[in-house]
Amino acid sequence: MKIYNTLTRKKEMFIPAEPGKVKIYACGPTVYNFFHIGNARPFIIFDTLRRYLEYSGYKVTFVQNFTDVDDKMIARAAEEHTSLKALGERFIKEYFIDAEGLGIRAADVHPKATEHIGDIIKLVKTLEEKGNAYEVGGDVYFDVSRFSGYGKLSGQSPEDLQAGARIDVTDAKRNPEDFALWKTAKPGEDSWDSPWGKGRPGWHIECSAMSMKYLGSTIDIHAGGQDLIFPHHENEIAQSEAATGKPFAHYWMHNGYINVDNEKMSKSKGNFFTVRDIAAKYDLMIVRLFMLSAHYRNPINFSEELIMQAASAMSRIKNCRDNLMHIIAAGGDRAVDVSKETCALEERFREAMDDDLNTAEAVGVIFEYIRDINIAFEDGGDKKSAGEALDALDRILDVLGLVPREDSIPEEINEMARRRAEARANRDFAAADQLRDEIAALGYELKDTPDGVKINRR
Repeated sequence: MKIYNTLTRKKEMFIPAEPGKVKIYACGPTVYNFFHIGNARPFIIFDTLRRYLEYSGYKVTFVQNFTDVDDKMIARAAEEHTSLKALGERFIKEYFIDAEGLGIRAADVHPKATEHIGDIIKLVKTLEEKGNAYEVGGDVYFDVSRFSGYGKLSGQSPEDLQAGARIDVTDAKRNPEDFALWKTAKPGEDSWDSPWGKGRPGWHIECSAMSMKYLGSTIDIHAGGQDLIFPHHENEIAQSEAATGKPFAHYWMHNGYINVDNEKMSKSKGNFFTVRDIAAKYDLMIVRLFMLSAHYRNPINFSEELIMQAASAMSRIKNCRDNLMHIIAAGGDRAVDVSKETCALEERFREAMDDDLNTAEAVGVIFEYIRDINIAFEDGGDKKSAGEALDALDRILDVLGLVPREDSIPEEINEMARRRAEARANRDFAAADQLRDEIAALGYELKDTPDGVKINRR
């Protein structure tokens, strides 16, 4: 497998440090609100990366953090007159609801910043003792001038980064681009005891501390959105490598931005959508398919038209699976050889995914397979070959997290379909047509196939 490495700005053959095992750290949400579609993209993409590596035979350890203390958290808690802990717990629960809807598996570890204050303080002390950090009035800063590799991830010099970054300039800093490792407590804020007085961690330090705790000094892949390259990931590299003297991550993967109707997503423009907003209108598996239909490094445009296209595509997947399951249940005797199609599906799928996780190409491979399978079983088929075709499709869909949720047919509809079949057998076509219309009015349709009647949700 080849991966585009942001650090080297080229595709590289992926070789984990330990044969057969992969360590991944992916930046998670700040839990002060429902996460939005921009957040959803990296969660979906790197969940898919994890699934594909497991499909390829690797044992993957996947860590994704929750940032549960920062300025946004503190402001939201104050606004709602609640505690930081209560706010964090509430939106962590909401995260898992939306993540499940999107088919995102839970990480092996979901560490919270507030539960790793001791690890964070220990790392800050190490940096201070090594001369890479300094304390001023209870605040502790990382001294960028003491780390020669600063800027290597973003590919810019410290001077360029200083000019374009969101840098909190204070008289206390030695250099304008220095960043906070520990912040002294303000009145009314949640705080923790430390060697520098009561305070709380800076944003960047938590990921380094928690990654090292669960994955060791060096990891295989660090992942996140393109917006995190600077300053967050650049700062993670600086503080981690200054502390350990070892590479922090061998491969850095970043997904592209999301626009809404060709404009940058913004609350002021009224085009800001949370996943919870979208779930009120669409099955979230449609959103997942939409996200995977573009290469992860490319920008993607979110629009009503494109979501409707994804909904139509998901219907094609469901219909193919439904047809195959119906043939399996009916048990026809028309033998169909699907070995050529199933082998080609897996071979071409691997080829696409091994090329820098090209899910767009992989999705195209799936729909070519669906087309071929629909043609092969157009006149029905036998249970064995239909089962082979379905198993092959589901193996690949599972890697992408796209196995459709089963919609069970209500017993009322099944009973009406049986009565219609009896009416047709008795040549009472008027009664049969009336039952078909009643079933349609309830949102279902009947399709007469060579292997019997098939019921679909409309």
